[in-house]
Amino acid sequence: MSAIEANFDGLVGPTHNYGGLSFGNVASLNNQAQASNPKAAAKQGLVKMKALADMGFVQGVLAPHERPHMPTLKSLGFTGTDAQILAQAAKEAPHLLAGVSSASCMWTANAATVSPSADSADGKIHFSPANLVNKFHRAIEHPVTGAILQATFPSDRHFAHHKALPSMDHFGDEGAANHTRFCDEYGNQGIEFFVYGQEAFNAAALKPSRFPARHTLEASQAVVRRHGLNASHTVYAQQNPAVIDAGVFHNDVIAVGNRNVHFYHEEAFLSSAQMRQDLEQAWAGNQGKLHFIEVKSSEVSVEDCVKSYLFNSQLISRGTDDMIIIVPGECQNNANVWAYLEALKAGPSPINEVQVYDLKQSMSNGGGPACLRLRVVLNDAERAAVNQSCLMNDDLFARLNTWVDSHYRDRLLESDLADPQLLIETRTALDELTKIMKLGSVYDFQKA
Repeated sequence: MSAIEANFDGLVGPTHNYGGLSFGNVASLNNQAQASNPKAAAKQGLVKMKALADMGFVQGVLAPHERPHMPTLKSLGFTGTDAQILAQAAKEAPHLLAGVSSASCMWTANAATVSPSADSADGKIHFSPANLVNKFHRAIEHPVTGAILQATFPSDRHFAHHKALPSMDHFGDEGAANHTRFCDEYGNQGIEFFVYGQEAFNAAALKPSRFPARHTLEASQAVVRRHGLNASHTVYAQQNPAVIDAGVFHNDVIAVGNRNVHFYHEEAFLSSAQMRQDLEQAWAGNQGKLHFIEVKSSEVSVEDCVKSYLFNSQLISRGTDDMIIIVPGECQNNANVWAYLEALKAGPSPINEVQVYDLKQSMSNGGGPACLRLRVVLNDAERAAVNQSCLMNDDLFARLNTWVDSHYRDRLLESDLADPQLLIETRTALDELTKIMKLGSVYDFQKA
């Protein structure tokens, strides 16, 4: 069946700040306590979304979350009015206030794992919100993420929505940041590729020693079961523990795939040879060639990958064996990386064009183009069943830019998170956004 791959980007929220909350994410730690610009961050993301829509790709928007998240603070024993709770948290537990104020839901590659209808046993698109249990500020996201996904993909006939896996380390799930899909055509049966950091129930298995392996094999196996995926079209691979310790906290910082291309660093996986063998075996029977583009350490070091986010890029298809790679400006500023990309687009691979976008606000917190998008394969009927008010076009672009201009600050420090006015501004903005995007009441404050 004919189908396309849509990208649904996270709209950066009004509390975008540099709290340095993500241990293992080098950029997040390095920029801690600097002033952020939420207005610029949101607009940078919108520009990328509109550019893809203008190129003819289906581009959607996923709404941000309510932050600071007052229900979490209340569940942790803070009492009184909202202003009193914020003041108490800022005085007694500023790390908790920072956590419940993070705008990290903008990185929708971590929102969920999505399996197309062509891969699932029941012929529906399946969504499993990630529990993100390894980080407090992200572990509180999945209930609202699930509600937003249901409001964006509302049809029971076409979409199956699951709850997050149990919130425990054994089932640590980081979503699509550790998942990709290979296929000859988007509407055909594909290969779902799951990358994990450790085997939680195997104490003898290799794992990193410095930074946490956030995603487990057991989580991926559970998602495969609940999505009803075909075992012969499912491949697992372990991420190299050494690169996790070098700051590669997700697979999408060291590898990216699309259709018949797997673009990855030679140090990305514990066994690149096994990964290739397993994917080629699963690929047998597909038309065309499965392209493996392996970047050698002698060409681009792991350190340069982490600094530039070369692999945290988007691979998008214009047609068969004709792809664009979308990279952040940091790639252009890194001589080794840019030289590699110039040679890549001139070479024999399907990647024929490089496009550069300014995403500095997101990059400074440790998220590039691939972090900002959740990929959803849609056939014609499924595309029609999506909430159309969430799809990017000229009107939505203009309305969202006006909305950002009306509600967002252009400078935010961690100390501002205790300002009760910021909470009021955020709630006012989100209440208006749910009307623009026709989401209904997805936020806790709207249900109170």
